[in-house]
Amino acid sequence: MTTHVKRTMSRCFAALRQLRQIHRSVAPSTFQSLVVTLVLSRLDYGNAVLIGLPLRYLLRRLQLVLNAAARLIYHMRFADHITDALASLHWLRVPERIEYKVTVY
Repeated sequence: MTTHVKRTMSRCFAALRQLRQIHRSVAPSTFQSLVVTLVLSRLDYGNAVLIGLPLRYLLRRLQLVLNAAARLIYHMRFADHITDALASLHWLRVPERIEYKVTVY
């Protein structure tokens, strides 16, 4: 599982680095759609494998990716609180997101 999480993180952060370069050239709604498409789809891939994962530190690492995506959309610093940004985007935290996606599908 560690390998899967590390690869997912690296791919998501690579997409976020590329998106950071174009965030001033794109409309905010389009930019948010790009982040959802390129980053969150990678986070959601393989949720069935992650359900009930006892290793909480792996879920925290995936939560870092989700937080970074929200910070990029709202132009926030690392020290800013992320809870309000996640709520305004209607994004669940990673453990709840995994349970929701597995339950729905």
